[in-house]
Amino acid sequence: MSISISKSQTHVQFNPVEWLDRDLSLLAFNSRVLDWAKRPEVPLLERLRYLCIVSSNLDEFFEVRAALHSSVENPKAALDAKGAHAQHSLSQVAHALVAEQYALYNDVLTPAFAKEGVYILSHGERTLAQHRWVKTFFENEVRPLLLPVVLDPAHPFPQVANKSLNFIVRLSGNDAFGRDNEIAIVKVPRSLPRLIRLPDKLSGKRMLFVSISSVIRAHLKDLFPGRDVGDFSQFRVTRHSDLAVDEEDVKNLRTALRKGLVHRNYGQAVRLEVSAGCSEHLSNFLRHQFELPESALYRVHGPVNLVRLNQLIDLVDNPKWLFPSYVPSFPHQMTANTPIFEQLKLGDVLIHQPYESFEGVLAFLREAVRDPHVLAIKQTIYRTGADSALMELLREAVQRGKEVTVVVELKARFDEEANINWAEKLEYIGAQVVYGVVGLKTHAKMLLVSRREGRVIRRYAHLSTGNYNPRTAKLYTDLSHLTCDVKLTQDIENVFNLLANQSKIPRLNKLMIAPFHLQRNLIEWVDKVAAAAARGVPGRIILKMNTLTDEKLMDALVRAGQAGVSIDLIIRGACMLPAQRPGVTDNIRVRSIIGRFLEHSRVFYFRTGAEEKVYLSSADWMNRNMLRRVELAWPVDDPVLRQRVVDECLVAYLHDNMDAWILNSDGQYTRAVVTKGRSMKSRVAHGAQAALMDLYAAKV
Repeated sequence: MSISISKSQTHVQFNPVEWLDRDLSLLAFNSRVLDWAKRPEVPLLERLRYLCIVSSNLDEFFEVRAALHSSVENPKAALDAKGAHAQHSLSQVAHALVAEQYALYNDVLTPAFAKEGVYILSHGERTLAQHRWVKTFFENEVRPLLLPVVLDPAHPFPQVANKSLNFIVRLSGNDAFGRDNEIAIVKVPRSLPRLIRLPDKLSGKRMLFVSISSVIRAHLKDLFPGRDVGDFSQFRVTRHSDLAVDEEDVKNLRTALRKGLVHRNYGQAVRLEVSAGCSEHLSNFLRHQFELPESALYRVHGPVNLVRLNQLIDLVDNPKWLFPSYVPSFPHQMTANTPIFEQLKLGDVLIHQPYESFEGVLAFLREAVRDPHVLAIKQTIYRTGADSALMELLREAVQRGKEVTVVVELKARFDEEANINWAEKLEYIGAQVVYGVVGLKTHAKMLLVSRREGRVIRRYAHLSTGNYNPRTAKLYTDLSHLTCDVKLTQDIENVFNLLANQSKIPRLNKLMIAPFHLQRNLIEWVDKVAAAAARGVPGRIILKMNTLTDEKLMDALVRAGQAGVSIDLIIRGACMLPAQRPGVTDNIRVRSIIGRFLEHSRVFYFRTGAEEKVYLSSADWMNRNMLRRVELAWPVDDPVLRQRVVDECLVAYLHDNMDAWILNSDGQYTRAVVTKGRSMKSRVAHGAQAALMDLYAAKV
């Protein structure tokens, strides 16, 4: 598919713009998420959850991105003044964000929990009876799992796994052999709970907890009889965790990745966290051990892994400190107890998750699995989780004699093991499992069903902006599109053939596919609107996605804005395109929506005069998505459904003044505020997610 456009239209002169830094923008996104943890109107356990989400995001940031800024990985960066400055700035921002997290935890959330009678007791806060209980717990449940190692030539520094909890201890006195080896390491097994609730008889009317680090810290001396314990500190090292497999040089990608998973926890160290009171002697010892610069050392005032505080949410489990339970409705376009295949013959169906239930997608697959007229099912799998009803349905389909083909993306970051396991289970019972195209990740979300109806085989399909995981489908906003459109389903069939046998595909009717022509076609659409605007025809572009970092696509948007096109960008996370820069991006506005649900849908809207086009897509506007992944974008042709997408996914978000953040000309984000206009409407707070929850909430 391509757009007819003259060569002159694609080379409009424009004033260039300096892009914002991607990683600083990503850290800014996490600051916006952290803001939810600061808000007193947010339920207390949800505030803690947002704090944990930021900590988890930062862990992944360091695991994936930090090595890019390391002088070891990128020696040229150290020689480039601008690169060195950017690296220094990035380190400053990261340190400031971590400090803000711990200040919020210690000075705001901990007192708020204490006010409600929930305490995590330190060693010094425990009563004598509580000390005895903790001592017994340590002896019975913890000590048998610990094996402290005192370092000497025969006992070198042990392998420390990525993000694991450990202690470093400085000892004085001599060991059993008369030697004065002073440094010991205590590794804390992941099997131990990070929070332990004290019995009610020791808590009164309160909920009292102790952390595993506090339990071990209180009994370090017991681990080294005959030695004096001096300085000590908990510590955690974060390691570079991207799996590096040369796909061109392996015979079996699945086997190579499974071997790689064994070593993932022991990659290059990129960050070291220690207690705030850790001595310089011990912190320097650890830094040198892990070969890290001073900037990679983070001194924290609290547990070195805030993510594990998520356990407190489950342990407390008080509904009044959580968001009110939300029950999504069954997709309103679908009629229960009526065959979905018959419904799709009457028209396409859109499901707006999580406001409408993912059960609609499962119902479609379930019907396909159990319909005797269905001959074949093909599906892509990127992230589906270790426990998936969807994958169990595919297994059932194989057992019922359907031809099942599954394209499993083995390199879905941090889901590799679950995907490998599913691939092996499906292959074992007879499904055809393929792993896409060497060198490309298959990120497209598509499901194709072939059904015999009389003398013909009719295809039915599901396309999604990004989710086949039933668990995260309750937390992420996405659009599911069910159709039996002949041209669209033929395109999907051709893409599956491409993934299975890498043969050239015929010209597609409706789909745009990366890495072949998605980027080019999107640029042509932007340039088409720009060319019309230059002729005096009103032009409008609205784009909703997670990330905007592709320079060619951003160049096209800048050209269009300078040609007079009004452009609104709804970008949840990193955005490198500066907004509202005088003379450069005056017509471009950028906003980020951070709410109860994770914004995940990708919607592209183009209008010239009265002509408008709406595309849904699995792809963000990133270079990797356009050139190194298999991605799809497809049109919403039905005018009623197209208007629904515009109203729910674009207009509602452009009017959001509760959860929206605005990117200013200085590159900083500020929260949108309720305007003080004359009309009552302009002074009403509006949250897009809240409005959609009200619209679609199930009547229970």
